[in-house]
Amino acid sequence: MLLTVGIDPLSSIPIYEQIYTYIKDEIKNGSLPYHYKLPSTRNLAANLLVSRNTVDMSYAQLVSEGYIEAIPKSGYYVAMVSDLVNITPKQIKKPKSTAKAKIPYDYDFSPFAIDINNFPFNIWRKLSKNCMNEYNNDLFLLGNNQGDESLRLAIGRYLHESRGVNCGEEQILIGAGADYLLQLLAQLFQYTNTGSIAMENPTYKRAYKIFTGLHYQVIPIALDQSGIKTDYLEHTPADVVYVTPSHQYPLGIVMPIKRRMELLQWAGKSPDRYIIEDDHDSEFRYKGKPIPSLQGIDSSDKVIYLGTFSRAVAPAIRVGYMVLPKRLLELYRQHLYYYSSTVSRVDQNIITHFITDGFFERHLNKMRKIYKGKHDLVIQSLKVFKDKVTVEGENGGLHLVLHFKSHATEKELIAAAAKCNIKLYGLSEHYITLPSESGFPSILLGYANIAEDRIPSGISALYHALKDYL
Repeated sequence: MLLTVGIDPLSSIPIYEQIYTYIKDEIKNGSLPYHYKLPSTRNLAANLLVSRNTVDMSYAQLVSEGYIEAIPKSGYYVAMVSDLVNITPKQIKKPKSTAKAKIPYDYDFSPFAIDINNFPFNIWRKLSKNCMNEYNNDLFLLGNNQGDESLRLAIGRYLHESRGVNCGEEQILIGAGADYLLQLLAQLFQYTNTGSIAMENPTYKRAYKIFTGLHYQVIPIALDQSGIKTDYLEHTPADVVYVTPSHQYPLGIVMPIKRRMELLQWAGKSPDRYIIEDDHDSEFRYKGKPIPSLQGIDSSDKVIYLGTFSRAVAPAIRVGYMVLPKRLLELYRQHLYYYSSTVSRVDQNIITHFITDGFFERHLNKMRKIYKGKHDLVIQSLKVFKDKVTVEGENGGLHLVLHFKSHATEKELIAAAAKCNIKLYGLSEHYITLPSESGFPSILLGYANIAEDRIPSGISALYHALKDYL
């Protein structure tokens, strides 16, 4: 890194002293931190258009005063000079923060978290190292707008084997998470006759905000024990319906085959009707056989399949995938082909090998076992509440829904838990419109990010925090 020193050739101060003063001041005010490597005397002289002897004199003075140190065969580095630095409050003004300070909760039952402590760091590091070599220099060039073919092939095989999805790699789009892909899909609907979108109520609220933010009318549809009520759907003007059939978010309902067929029949009644299948948490099922996707039993090419690696691997990976029906794929290529893939090709390469080399399958098997252990322990620990709470959404996913037999509100329960350093999340946040009779207060109780040996004490602490309201 070269330094930009403002040199005044007409000044009475020698040039070497101007360079010396500039660097000294930058060190004293903290702009050049400890162990920062300074440019070589040759490079700095060439950059400033001065003689190398001039820079040598400046560096020599800084070394003699202890501001920098010379390390043989390495270069010049900023020395530890904290005793010389004198920064007053007037020199650096602390910016005003508009964000609320995070409270260090003893227990955070977040339904959005994962167990990051079991992330395969060593494998990820190895794959990252392997892809960063001179034979992969094409990874730094623009790739296919839909995502690299190798990754789409790997995802297509995985989806077919694990979820029964039927598609060619050309139908798959790779994007930076489900939110981006939903935005892309909403734009695509502009080229169909889509005027309104039906959604489960409660639902994934961010998807709802994306559709309404792009000026679509969203029609909330109530749920029963089988999922979205198709008889209600039939009497709406909706052209598209958004569902999470394998593990409804947030209630955890598994849609049975009869209701799935009803949905497909609804979609088949008009050429412009489509079903968005968000396969939320489908990887984590702890009882019974794996449930095939809705897309896999669709014979009319009406299902748009959506998934991510956020829950199965890590949220920060920000890689999602969308399988388009062939008619929508044609419209995408006609009207939205110019969108570049929003996922780095380096990340695409790492995930490709993570899947094809068998690491993803082994990681999923490991995490299913870990999450099932936590799930079972939460269920067991909740017995302390006796008949004061009912549980919904068990045997899958990474959270439970607790319905408390209490006249308190969700906000009151959340506030009571917060006083005991426990973070809770209310179900009502996920409703598009609240039911006229909301019933008992309900909480989404996530357990993925809590160590298994702390779950019993966490549930016990929660009971003592809420017992006066039950």
